[in-house]
This record gives sequence, structure tokens and C-alpha cells, in this order.
Amino acid sequence: MSEQLTLSAEARDRAGKGASRALRREGRVPAVIYGNNEEPQSIHVEEKLLNKLLGTGHFFNSVLMVEVNGKAVRTLPKDVAFHPVTDRPLHADFLRVSEHAQVHVNVPVRFENEDASPGLKKGGVLNVVRHEIELVVDAAEIPDDVVVDLKGFEVGDSIHISSVTLPRGAKTAIEDRDFTIATIVAPSALKSAEGDNETQTTEEGE
Repeated sequence: MSEQLTLSAEARDRAGKGASRALRREGRVPAVIYGNNEEPQSIHVEEKLLNKLLGTGHFFNSVLMVEVNGKAVRTLPKDVAFHPVTDRPLHADFLRVSEHAQVHVNVPVRFENEDASPGLKKGGVLNVVRHEIELVVDAAEIPDDVVVDLKGFEVGDSIHISSVTLPRGAKTAIEDRDFTIATIVAPSALKSAEGDNETQTTEEGE
């Protein structure tokens, strides 16, 4: 299960571009906490701490406790806007959630048992279609990843969501189709050789 993260914040009294620029000059990032039938709350957080959490790799699929003036607010990070040139965070959005609320999160896909895939053993290549899957889960039970077992898959096979065992209590946000997560394709060298053979056969038949 994803660990719970913590970020200290301060309430933001002034809004507007000028106030936001002033905060950024001080190494702070303006942000807002919204949702859960409560009024949006303007805050600002320390840029260094926000960058540290962003660097964990699971910032957007972890519960984040935002501590505002001594009060902890349970949230899910929803969006961070970055400067197009410097990549510095410019603004962050946090969604309030109750402890056991059903939430939508993008969870990374992890592949295992590559050695047990006949297709990969023959030189096939794993072509990942979805690196993340949007799940609907309990906010207190957000998984670290979705594990895809590659055992038995051959070259040409597609791995659909129906063949994946989802974490306990989780379901996919997309329920109207059996979408593809990955395919096992022939390596380009093999494809090229097959193409040459087809051309040769055609020429011989003419």
C-alpha cells in the first residue's frame, strides 16, 4: 500500500498573480485544497519540500496529509503546474478526501515473470501500452502498483485487463471495455527478415 505523505502549509490570505509571484520569490508555492463539500482553502507550501515529495515517484497516488496551521487535512494530490522552462512548480491542487472515500488514482503497472514468457524467451519484445491504470479504490487502501504476470504469453499475444488480478478492493475506472495493457511483439530484426522473405517469395512467383 502507498505510504502516507505529509506536507506542512500555511494559509494564504491574498490571491492574484502579484501575490503568487511574491510567494514564489520566497521559495513558496501557492496551492489550493478543495472538495468534500467544503469551501476551497488557499495555502502555500515550501517549494523544496514539494519537490522532495514529487521525487518519491508515487506523489499522485498517495494520501497526502497537508498540515495547515496545526490542523491536518487528508488529501490526494491532483495537479501540479510547472514552469515551461525551469520546471519549477508554480501551483498545486489538493483534493480533500475522507479516510475511506472511494477515490480515482493512477497506479503504475509492474510486470513480473518475464522469464516464464515463451514469447519473450524467443526474443519477443514487451510493448507496454499502459504504464498506469486508473483505479477506483478506498483512500486508505491505495496500492503501490498493479502486477501483471507475463507467464505463458507468446509473441503476438495481447495482455488485457481481464487477465490481471487487481489489488484487493480495487476496480478499474474503465469498465466498458477489456482494454490492452501490453503486447508481446516480434523484434524489428525478426520483422525485417520476414519482410525480406515475403519480397523474395513474391519476386520468385512473378
